[in-house]
Amino acid sequence: MKILIIEDELPSARLLRRKLEGLGYTVMAILQTVEESIEWFLSNVEPDLLLMDIQLADGISFEILERIKPSSAIIFTTAYDEYLLRAFKQNSIDYLLKPIEDEELENAIKKFLQFRRPVLPFDPAAFEALFRNTSQTFKERFTIKIGQSLKIVTSQQIECIYSENKGTYIYTDENGTYLLDQTLDALTPQLSPKDFFRINRSSIVQFNAIKNVAVHSNARLKVYLKHYESDDLIVSREKVAAFKSWINQ
Repeated sequence: MKILIIEDELPSARLLRRKLEGLGYTVMAILQTVEESIEWFLSNVEPDLLLMDIQLADGISFEILERIKPSSAIIFTTAYDEYLLRAFKQNSIDYLLKPIEDEELENAIKKFLQFRRPVLPFDPAAFEALFRNTSQTFKERFTIKIGQSLKIVTSQQIECIYSENKGTYIYTDENGTYLLDQTLDALTPQLSPKDFFRINRSSIVQFNAIKNVAVHSNARLKVYLKHYESDDLIVSREKVAAFKSWINQ
């Protein structure tokens, strides 16, 4: 496996290279700027994996991705978590905060190796099952009784669905909160997995409502929505990997 390091702090880059070579991997080069990286990609074969700092001396590394659009998988390495959501939307495997611990680096590499699976031979039965699944429909609207009136809320208006005090509520992008007559367990399979993700036992978030994602304690993530504010929007530790994959679809 060939790895490229993009890092403007040379001591950090050299330390990272030693760690990678100690794990038995080949580092193709160390690049320090946006422009140097773009020139390198134009004249070299793409690496299997990029270890990329976000803030470089002449800009941010997202500029490289926008101009070159490499197919390489990416592990972001940075001292800041402000770009976390944007990083997940790239072809990223992980997001490591400096100083990078050996165990975190090894786990990120293992995650990449798990994702890089060989192409399997065509399986007619599996293909048929996939075709059947695409016909599944998901709930697109909710009809809520308010007094003597009915209010219709579409799924795209929902920021989150949460449980509180034995009740289940939806919160909309109009800052409205409405009580539902179903539990989160009952609702989860009715919602499109492309648009909704259950981040913990009490909260489901809608993708387009996410404003930011930040690193939280105990290897968890905290989700910030555009309007709804809650300290309970924490991605549980066992769901972090799946949540990252969901954001990166």
